[in-house]
Amino acid sequence: MCLLAFRLNDHPTYDLVFAGNRDERYERPTSPASFWDDHPHVLAGRDLRAGGTWMGVTRTGRWGVITNVRDPGRVRADAPSRGHLVSKFLIQDGNPRAYVDAIAGTADRYNGFNLLVGAGSTCAYLSNYRDGPETVTPGVHAISNATLDTSWPKTDRARDSLARKTTVSTSPAKSGRVDPDDLLSMLDDRRRFPDDDLPDTGVGPEIESLLSPLFIESDAYGTRASTVLLIGKDGAITFVERTFHHGTVARTRRFDFDRLPTRASAD
Repeated sequence: MCLLAFRLNDHPTYDLVFAGNRDERYERPTSPASFWDDHPHVLAGRDLRAGGTWMGVTRTGRWGVITNVRDPGRVRADAPSRGHLVSKFLIQDGNPRAYVDAIAGTADRYNGFNLLVGAGSTCAYLSNYRDGPETVTPGVHAISNATLDTSWPKTDRARDSLARKTTVSTSPAKSGRVDPDDLLSMLDDRRRFPDDDLPDTGVGPEIESLLSPLFIESDAYGTRASTVLLIGKDGAITFVERTFHHGTVARTRRFDFDRLPTRASAD
């Protein structure tokens, strides 16, 4: 994921409302979201080059997602794949904060990243561009290729749009349910921002402009998938992934299931 916005633990219907775009080189081989054969409780796409994932959820409501930090001067070719930070969390049990605490000591082995891992309404955050793990507070948040809640034009737009689309009206006719299609439409925003508003991340003005929309298109790199995840307070989970081929919709997959109890609660 290279852009995400989420509402955590401050909605009357949902523990989590999540919407994000995964941006990647078109040539990198990946498989679309599915339940994994080797870990059947994990629903996620898969990076077929390194084996990890950028975003996923489990049948017990554990979820994880990662973005990179754009810093071309500090990229190491020999760094391990960041996608394993997500997949390792999804395939095991344990508290989200305990997980990021345990891996914080090895964070500098990786190229720049933002990692969010959660269980229902509980969420922990780790970046090797910030000092130590954090517990994410309730509310609406956004991340792109800087750290959590850094104000970039695209993150501000995504956060504000998600807040509007998930605000529950006081009208009794409103059910409080979120339509995934509304969030997928929000993510399909291809408008570039004015050059004067963009950050300087070391890639030059032309590339900054190309990377400025919520949805990115170029000859070799762009948005490969949009994902919506809803975790309801009633235990209902909805996961929708829309994949793209060079900016054109390829397929939309939707998974609906009820959250299973964790081992600890089952005991």
